Amino acid sequence: MVGEARRAIPLVLVAVSLLLGRPAAAACDRQVPDAAASAATARAPTAADLIELREIGNLSSTSFSGPSPLAVSPDGARVAYVLTRADLASNGYCRALLVSSTKAPGRPVVLDRGGEPILINEPARGYYLPSGFPDIVTPVWSPDGQRIAYRRRDAGVTRAWIVDANRGNARPVSADGHEVVAAGWSADGERLVYAVRHGIAEQARAIDREGAHGWLYDERVIPDISPRPAIAATEALDVYAVELRSGHVGPAGSDDRAALNTPGPPGYPVDPAATSPDGRRAWVERRQPSPLAPAALNATDSEGRTIACSDESCAGGILSIWWQDQAVLFLRREGWNKEALALYRWRVGAAAPVAVLRTTDVLRGCVEAAPALVCTHETSTQPRRLVSVDTRSGRLTTLFDPNPGFGKLQLGKVSRLRWRNALGLESWGDLVLPPDHKAGERLPLVVVQYNSVGFLRGGTGDEYPIFLFPQRGIAVLSLERPTFAAAADPTLKDWDAINAANQRDWAERRSLLSSVLAGVSKAVETGAIDPARIGITGLSDGSATVAFALINSDAFAAAAMSTCCMEPLTTMAIGGIGWADQLRSMGYPPFTSDDRAFWRDMSLARNAARIDTPLLMQLSDNEFRLAIEAYAALREQGKPVEMYVFPDEFHTKGQPVHRRAVYERNLDWFSFWLRHEQDPDPAKAAQYARWEAFRAARRATRGD
Repeated sequence: MVGEARRAIPLVLVAVSLLLGRPAAAACDRQVPDAAASAATARAPTAADLIELREIGNLSSTSFSGPSPLAVSPDGARVAYVLTRADLASNGYCRALLVSSTKAPGRPVVLDRGGEPILINEPARGYYLPSGFPDIVTPVWSPDGQRIAYRRRDAGVTRAWIVDANRGNARPVSADGHEVVAAGWSADGERLVYAVRHGIAEQARAIDREGAHGWLYDERVIPDISPRPAIAATEALDVYAVELRSGHVGPAGSDDRAALNTPGPPGYPVDPAATSPDGRRAWVERRQPSPLAPAALNATDSEGRTIACSDESCAGGILSIWWQDQAVLFLRREGWNKEALALYRWRVGAAAPVAVLRTTDVLRGCVEAAPALVCTHETSTQPRRLVSVDTRSGRLTTLFDPNPGFGKLQLGKVSRLRWRNALGLESWGDLVLPPDHKAGERLPLVVVQYNSVGFLRGGTGDEYPIFLFPQRGIAVLSLERPTFAAAADPTLKDWDAINAANQRDWAERRSLLSSVLAGVSKAVETGAIDPARIGITGLSDGSATVAFALINSDAFAAAAMSTCCMEPLTTMAIGGIGWADQLRSMGYPPFTSDDRAFWRDMSLARNAARIDTPLLMQLSDNEFRLAIEAYAALREQGKPVEMYVFPDEFHTKGQPVHRRAVYERNLDWFSFWLRHEQDPDPAKAAQYARWEAFRAARRATRGD
């Protein structure tokens, strides 16, 4: 699955869950680190260190939108959240519901253990597609602060659970078979209220019945995923209330429905807004019709009049809004390609807000615990932790570090590079060198796409371990993609028009490749990079950039993809009727047109004869069919291409043992082609025999 053509832009995910992996019993007694973890000795990081990190929320996510994983108690003294850790031994995940103090650092209290990650089905073209992205579970406190409601998934079913906020004793309360997408409380705390997507179970049963006579092949079928018709996406919810004293479950009344914070409809992120205790509002709105236009801050004063903040700092990039002490607090992305984060305080009517905090660190999921904010915090070298932010001074206090030993690991040297691409768009990336790198030593480089916000784990999709490559003597350039090429046109009024403009003459692909090449040049200018030994990697939109780069540039000596490919036959046929129709609306030619001019710059299959870059594909079984055309053409031309398919995986891979295998093979691939090095492990002998045969054939063809 590749790029914005396949998936709606931006990615907005709806919580309809799937089982992640088939975990055996995991050793989950290490969910909260002990003193020994803090006392760990300095050493090089391993794949297990990255894969088994304890995560608040979804650590691999680079998005600032979506729900917060944090829930503050009614009295503001405690914060509840779910902590997740991958377990390689069981190929599963450990999860626990924790509560921390919002006032001071300390060891969190474990209220519940168990459950599986809840995967998201993404609405696309009116149907749900499996994504592999873990959903964020936000706990909900009862009005009296004595209980917590949350969603927990066991044996493939997501139910609403409640737990005593002081003693634990968690139990499920929603009805069997209900796939819960939101849970909360009645105003009096006597009922647990929850929502399920309307008609989902009935649709599944209808599709089963249809199968007895054969499924009609129509726009519901996405053949690269499954021959089974997909479930139609829906905004409608059925809301139920559980009488906690009796256990009776029935349809919720209007008051209970209103009290439930239900998930938004499939679509795009909701702009932030806030209401003060005395009823004043603060919100953002766009002055131009384009969804890419900056949204500016507005608020009502004590007389109910709308006051617009006209300062530059109030226009665009606003992530969250709060009222505090009769002023508006807001968190905003700003600076060079939005690399910085700033917290502002605006007294309504003042000429400009006051900056409380500016940083290139990352704060996510911030919630108010007056007079502070509680957020997750991460840097390029530090995984996510729980912090309190003083909203007067901007001072950060660590409340809980889930991975205290990580700070002892010997990570690479990280430096921020900034540049503009050929369109003048701002871009940046993080250059990571080995910790023992010496000035003047020129290293091979691997480009990792396409976000570099926060902790540098493995790029989008987490398949290219950024801090493990330097151990192999390979530098990494972790890229943050620039804004869309279409953003320059303010007349584009919706996402369909934006997608079409990005597609026209491959405008977005050209912009992104220009950014990659300019970033590589910037890295080479440091004197630490050998321009003859550059590798490139990517998943989803990043994999489309890889293909475009191999066709339209000779800068890369090796490549790896996690998804593949945009091709004239498989894209329009195996992607299904719905996707083909969407692509046609964006300017793609008909399946039968044989439009070689259109595909000249994008199709690996059409360019197989002249592509010479060794290419590794590590794909999920839900998407690998889209790669067959490109793989077959490259193989037929005797090119160095190898493809692996991972079972029971989706757009992103989640099973811990698969993640480790992907890490290891990517490290081996680039070490082989960029450094001519091999792992002496006898278990890898067959792998290297194949790769040596590729190298020999390549040399013979090139006359080396």
